[in-house]
Order: sequence, then structure tokens, then C-alpha cells
Amino acid sequence: MSDPRSHAEIADLLAFATELAQEAGDLTLRYFGGIVDHDAKSDGSPVTIADTQAEALIRQRVEARYPEHSILGEELGESNEGARVRWILDPIDATRSFMRGVPLYGVLIGIEIDGVSAVGVAHFPPLRETVAAGTGLGCTWNGAPCRVSEVSSLDQAVICTTDVERILSTPQGDGWRRLQQRCAFSRTWGDCYGHALVATGRIEVQVDPRMASWDAGPFLTIASEAGGRFTTREGQATVHGGDGISSNGLLHDMVLEALAY
Repeated sequence: MSDPRSHAEIADLLAFATELAQEAGDLTLRYFGGIVDHDAKSDGSPVTIADTQAEALIRQRVEARYPEHSILGEELGESNEGARVRWILDPIDATRSFMRGVPLYGVLIGIEIDGVSAVGVAHFPPLRETVAAGTGLGCTWNGAPCRVSEVSSLDQAVICTTDVERILSTPQGDGWRRLQQRCAFSRTWGDCYGHALVATGRIEVQVDPRMASWDAGPFLTIASEAGGRFTTREGQATVHGGDGISSNGLLHDMVLEALAY
């Protein structure tokens, strides 16, 4: 990644991914603001017309510019599998929030080069917030550099998860309770927005007990470039581990230890 050509490639991909996330976000806003009809996927999770249209838009733009790239999306599967560059798309993360007119949903784009996370973009259309990062390029929040917080003690930390009852039903449930007892306070500004809050220094920890690759896609790059960490509960730095924890880095090992079971 230190090769100048790779650095330039990452910068180009980051700029294009940011443009596409914002364009797809504008499309989702056409449907946002009230109760949105949806269908149920095979796993019971909801999907709306905005999900499928936003993913189709991103795919069409990527395929036109980079026909040799692979695309893995939540709604439309994977194309050109095995390519050197792979885009990972979640056109609307937090679909349930979107369907209810809650503004804490995001358009997520992650890009891997040779199997390594290199670009991450999380755009929140109703909030007009974009958190974006590229390996070696740092992390920005609406175009300005951003960093994780410098809180180094759990008793001063704010921790988040998406759904308390859901996390309590997982093996991490007891660990989550231990974290709650030790931290300053906990909230449920969850789904993708929690990870963005960590990267911008507004909270210290986001715990997601279940994350598909497209849910996690941008956050390894975003967390790393903001000075923090993103891993599975077992400490693996990957977006393909089935769960995910973002932190400011200073607290990460403490969080993993508390969540251990």
C-alpha cells in the first residue's frame, strides 16, 4: 500500500465511493420520511424499493467505470467474484430505522484490494454526514479530518449497541452487562451510526453481535484511519467475522476482555 500507484489508486477509489454513497443517499431520501412498505427476505429481514434501487445505482456506476472489479452487495449478491478489487455494498444499513422515518440509517461502501480493506465510506443521508477513509489517507467527517476520542478509562466511556435485548440473547450478553456496569453510560445509537460516532470521537465503543460483511464493510478502514480499532470479539481485524466492535483503540483490549465468555 506504500507504492505511490497504490496510494493514488486508493485516493481515486475513495473519491468515487464517496460520490456514489452520496448519490445513492439522495435516492433513498425520495422514499424517506414516513412508514415505508417492505418485503421480507429469506432471513426475515426487511428490504424496500429504496434498498434495491440504491444498490442498483451504485452497481451500474461501478460497472461502467471499473468493469473488471467485483461487487458484493446485500441485495443483489456478488458479481465478477475473485477480482483484485472488490466493492462491498450495503445500500441502506438500518433498514428498520429507515422504514420508520428515523434518520440514523446509512449507505455503506467498503472496498478491498487484494483481499485487504482499503476504503470505507459511511454516508447518513438525512443527517448530511459522511465519514470516509482510505488506507494511508486518514479519516474525514464531512471532509474535515477526524479522530477517535482519547478516553482511556472505561468509567469515562460511552458505549453503544443496536439492540440491548438482542445482545443479551447472545453469548456476549453477560459481557455487555459487565461493560454497562463499568462505563460512564450506554446508549443504543446503533447500527452503522454507532461505528461512525466512534470514528468521530463522540463515543468510545460500538458493539455489534451480528454483522454481515456488508454491515461491516467500511468500518475496518474507517476505525483504523481514525486512530481506533475494529475487530471481531475474538480480536480479528476483519469485516468478514460475523460480528464487530469499533473502539477508540485505547479501550479495545478491555472491551474484548469484558465481552469474553
